[in-house]
Amino acid sequence: MVAIVGILVVFFAVIGGFLLEHGNLLLLIQPSEILIIVGAAFGITIVANPTRVIRKIANSVRTVLRPEPLTSSILLRYLLMLYEVFGYGQRAGVVALEEEVENPGNGRLFSRYPEFLKDASLRDYLCDSLRMLVIGATTPVELDRLMGLDLDVQRRGAQEPSGALGALADSLPGLGIVAAVLGVVITMSSIGAAPESIGQKVAASLVGTFLGILLCYGVVGPFAARIEANTEERMQLLEIVRTAVAAYAHGASPILAAEYARRSIPTEMRPSFGEMEKVIRRDAKIPPVPDGSASGVKPPNAVAAA
Repeated sequence: MVAIVGILVVFFAVIGGFLLEHGNLLLLIQPSEILIIVGAAFGITIVANPTRVIRKIANSVRTVLRPEPLTSSILLRYLLMLYEVFGYGQRAGVVALEEEVENPGNGRLFSRYPEFLKDASLRDYLCDSLRMLVIGATTPVELDRLMGLDLDVQRRGAQEPSGALGALADSLPGLGIVAAVLGVVITMSSIGAAPESIGQKVAASLVGTFLGILLCYGVVGPFAARIEANTEERMQLLEIVRTAVAAYAHGASPILAAEYARRSIPTEMRPSFGEMEKVIRRDAKIPPVPDGSASGVKPPNAVAAA
């Protein structure tokens, strides 16, 4: 919603200033110029990007228009979830996490967090990492490196839409010039017409340049910047999970692993330790330990890595 307001402010300021200068608004409505610029921009996008990136662009634009920003309360929920996961692993033993990470939608740990279950990339990022602990296939250092590799891959993929839109924004002024040049060609072919007719054709030609620059700096460029900011915010959430899992794998207690995660949150969104402790004391619900589980088992390699 904020993005829509910003775009409306841009158009209000530009068109409002034009009207204050007693400009004729109808002169800005040039379907042929719009067709040249927008149509060519659409074609450039198709040529320059594979289908998967075009789909990502569409999804990213929808995310900008309907944002789901990270807030302190949302992050507190994730810290609570991580504490419950680590607390259960500490009580029942890491091996007891196998059933939870293999089928998180039907498990006891994640059923209280539908927002986590709906987030496929975050869900897989956490569960796949915990799976490595469950089967004992990695050391804490290797697990941290593995999660870092996954994070870098996801960051590169998430940055593709902003990069594509940034490249498109850079091409829009050039497309505006193309539209203007075509308008000048038409004007020169009518050089013997009445001065009023020639003036209208020149004005229509200049509208092409105007639209190209406005769309570049007033619409597409800001969208690309906002998508990039959303991407970094998203990657920060994955980094929080990585920090917590790595701390737990090294043998940190559940509350200390949650504190590692809290300290990795940017200061403007970071809840206080008191807020986190209050939420954990009030809302934490660690499932009972299954019969036969070895209580208090530390993560694999935790003692060796300490």
